[in-house]
Amino acid sequence: MAVERIPAVAGFAPRTTAGVSPKEAGKALRRSVPRAAHAGLAVAADRPDAVRAVEESNAGRVPELTPIRVGRMAANPFAFLRGAAGLMAHDLAGTPVTGVGAQICGDAHAANFGLYGDARGRLVIDLNDFDETVFGPWEWDVKRLAASLVLAGRVAGASEDVCRAAARDAVGAYRRTVRLLAKLPALDAWNAIADEELVSHTDARDLLGTLERVSEKARNNTGARFAAKSTEPAEDGGRRFVDALPVLRRVGDEEAAAVAASLGPYLGTLSGDRLPLLARYAVHDVAFRVVGTGSVGTRSYVVLLLDHRGEALVLQVKEARPSVLLPHLPAVGFPAPVEEHEGRRVVAGQQQMQVVSDILLGWTTVQGRPYQVRQFRNRKGSVDPAALSADQLDDYGRMTGALLARAHAHSADPRLLAGYCGKNEELDEAVAAFAVAYADRTEADHADLVAAVRAGRIAAEEGV
Repeated sequence: MAVERIPAVAGFAPRTTAGVSPKEAGKALRRSVPRAAHAGLAVAADRPDAVRAVEESNAGRVPELTPIRVGRMAANPFAFLRGAAGLMAHDLAGTPVTGVGAQICGDAHAANFGLYGDARGRLVIDLNDFDETVFGPWEWDVKRLAASLVLAGRVAGASEDVCRAAARDAVGAYRRTVRLLAKLPALDAWNAIADEELVSHTDARDLLGTLERVSEKARNNTGARFAAKSTEPAEDGGRRFVDALPVLRRVGDEEAAAVAASLGPYLGTLSGDRLPLLARYAVHDVAFRVVGTGSVGTRSYVVLLLDHRGEALVLQVKEARPSVLLPHLPAVGFPAPVEEHEGRRVVAGQQQMQVVSDILLGWTTVQGRPYQVRQFRNRKGSVDPAALSADQLDDYGRMTGALLARAHAHSADPRLLAGYCGKNEELDEAVAAFAVAYADRTEADHADLVAAVRAGRIAAEEGV
C-alpha cells in the first residue's frame, strides 16, 4: 500500500476537500436561521432599564469621573449607544445567530472606525477600538454597526429613508465583501482591502472630501504634538505634563512610579525587534488622562518618553476591563472564555482583526489591574458619523461595512459567511429593519437617562 510522501500536518487544512464545502455549509445554515429572521427584536423581561444599566456599567470605574461619562451619554441617542455596549449585548442575546463565530470588535459602532499611522507613517483606515473584543457571533457586530448608523443619521437630521438606507447598504457592503474575499487566494484575502481601493470598492466617492480633510488633520495628530502642547520644561532638563483639568492631571510620585515600572513587563509582550527602538527613549513623566465615552472612568495614563534629541514619544497605558459581552455569550452557544489577562485579550483581538496594527501594542499590570499599552495619537483621525450629510452617511455605511467584513474574515472563513449571506438583499433588508427598531429602543433609553439626570437620580457633568 502506497504511503503519501507528505502526510497531513496538524494546524493546516486537509489536503482533500471531501464532504460539504464551506460555501454549501453556509447556505445550509439558512434553513435553521433564515436571513429574514435577523429583523426581529424582542425585549427580554429581565432587561435592566437604561439608568440601572448605566449605573451597573459604572461599577469599578473612578467614581469622580462617572458623572462625565453619564453627561456624554446623555448628549444624544447616538452617544448613549456608544456607552451602552453591555446593554445592547443583553438585547442581542435574544436575537437569532447562526453559530458561526469570529473575533468580533464587540463595540463596532460607526464612530469606532478611523485612520491611524502604520510603522512608516502612512495612513490606514480600519476598526480602531477593541476594549470589548471577544470570540463571538459575527452578527452582533453587524447589527451594532447598522443600528449606530441609523442613530447617527437621526442626530445629523437625515430623513428616515436615508438612515435606513445607510444601515441597509452597510450590511450590503459587508455581504459583498465577504463574497469577494471568498473568491480570492487566501493570502490576498488576508491582506485585503488596500486603502487606495477602498473608496472605489464601496462606491464612497461622496465621502472623499471628508476623508481627505480627516487625513490631513490625522497626519498632524501625533504624540509629539500632544507633548509639545501638554508639557513644560522640567528642572532636570527634560519635560513634564501640565494639568488641564478635568481631562489631564498629574499624578503623585507613587502612582507615577508604579505606571513607569509597569513598562518593564510590557517590553516582554512586544516582538523582540521593537526593543532596540524603545531602548533609545527615557521615561520622563506620567499623567492621568480621561478617555472617550464608553471608557470614561477607567484608569488611563499617558507616559512621556524622550529620545536623545528631546523628541517625544507618548504611550497610553489604559485599563483593560472584562468585555461586557462575556456574560451574554453562553446564551447563544459561545462559552465565555477564562481570560488570564484582559490587556492581552484586547491586544490579541486587535491584532487578529486589523491588517496593520500599532507596532508598540502590548499589555502590562499596574497595581494589580490589567492594562493595554499603545502609542498615543499615532496619526489618529476619525469621521464623526453624526455630522455627515445624507449622501455621505450612505457612503460611510458602505465603507465601514466592508471594513468589518474584512476584519471578521481573519478569523471566520469568508466562504462560510458568503454562503450564508448570499447574493440577494434579504439579509440587508432584515438587519436594516432590526437597526431601525433598535434605534427606536435606544432613543427611549436615552430619554429615560435624560429624565433621570434632570430628576437628580443620577449625576451628570455636561460639556466635558
